[in-house]
Amino acid sequence: MPVKLRITLLFCLIVFVILATVCATAYYFSYTARTNNIKTRLTNRAITIARLLKQPQVFDRNLIRKIDSSTSNNLKDQTFQAYDYRNNKIYSYSDAPTDTLAIDTSILDDARVKGTIFFKIGNKEVVAYHYTNATTRIVVITAAYDKDGKANIRTLSNILWFSFLAGIIIAFVGGYFFSDRLLQPIKQIADDINEISARNFARRISTNSTVRDEWHYLSETLNQLLNRLQDSFETQRRFVSNASHELSTPLTAISSQLEVSLQKNREAQQYRVVMESVYQDVRHLSKLTQTLLEFAQASGDAGGLNILPVRMDEILMGLPAEMKKSNPDYLVILSFNDMPAEEQKLIVFGNAELLSTAIKNIVANACKYSDDHKAIIKLQAEEETITISITDKGTGIPEPELKYIFQPFYRVNNTAHQSGFGLGLSLAYRIIKLHKGNITVASTPGQGTEFEITVPTAKF
Repeated sequence: MPVKLRITLLFCLIVFVILATVCATAYYFSYTARTNNIKTRLTNRAITIARLLKQPQVFDRNLIRKIDSSTSNNLKDQTFQAYDYRNNKIYSYSDAPTDTLAIDTSILDDARVKGTIFFKIGNKEVVAYHYTNATTRIVVITAAYDKDGKANIRTLSNILWFSFLAGIIIAFVGGYFFSDRLLQPIKQIADDINEISARNFARRISTNSTVRDEWHYLSETLNQLLNRLQDSFETQRRFVSNASHELSTPLTAISSQLEVSLQKNREAQQYRVVMESVYQDVRHLSKLTQTLLEFAQASGDAGGLNILPVRMDEILMGLPAEMKKSNPDYLVILSFNDMPAEEQKLIVFGNAELLSTAIKNIVANACKYSDDHKAIIKLQAEEETITISITDKGTGIPEPELKYIFQPFYRVNNTAHQSGFGLGLSLAYRIIKLHKGNITVASTPGQGTEFEITVPTAKF
């Protein structure tokens, strides 16, 4: 079912419930008011007849009948009857001479107990009233057909039905028009999105800056999503291009060296030189491939990782030996000040290997690009976070390039002479983000750089 029709039907249902409630309430109170009115009028008439009947010396029955016949009260087919305490009929009057009421004795007994009862006989409404004094005990029956009252109720019922049906029709037409106007911005957004493609990805959804409603918020949100997608596609394109270049360079070198060595017969020493060169290129290619695999793993989500409680101080304490193993000139100094007494404050939920890789990449850069090849690591544990700062006194990073250093294959201009792929910081950034942490960097060219890693502590 189209959304436009669903909104229209829902709107009609709401209007249906409201109109039905209003009409039913109006009819109920009008009907109750008419019933109470006829009951009051018949009761008053019964009281009047009873008071007249208790004075037989002043008002005989014929005179009372004349009074009843001459009284105008807009009631039709009136019938009045009175019974003594032995259930004998002592008075009777009817607008139509042949009209009479058959009253059961149980009704008379019920009236004597309750005082006044109201019931119906045919189309007439009847009141049985028990009147007593020191000398009189009678039950007066007054009955009549409320022609005007029921006619008014029928007229009101017709008006309410007409209003109800007209309201439903108007609600359907108005709801259909309203839903069409309501969904028009959605259709416009869909049309704009349909025009966006890989060749026209810079296109954005048009927004009305003067109206800040939900449709404007939706358009802005979709535009922000498209911006993020465009940035992701651009990053992916650059990554594929750079990765292809980095992979093709050692492959080309290997192919060229093998091709040259096979052009003619050579001495064993010459073959050995070629094989050593090829071996270096293969090691370079293997290291690049391993880094790319780690990068792909860190680019996923935490659901595919082996997540366990990890002590960050234990990861950091293994770094000095690892850095020394990779390069004897590298020196890592650990500074664990104000260590917390609670072990839980040093534990995070994560993958130990990935976290170690992330921190090791930053520490390796700090040692590599410092003249003294030294990196200082500080650990600080707080209530909900663990902060690790890595400081060096190297060449530093120029301010304009700080925003690019976490992009894959990006290398700062003043480090181009050093070996590397430009994936270390990008890999570290993705790993820390995967662990719901954050990395910030502050650098002064010629003085050094400080990286600060913040990760949330484990909640037990």
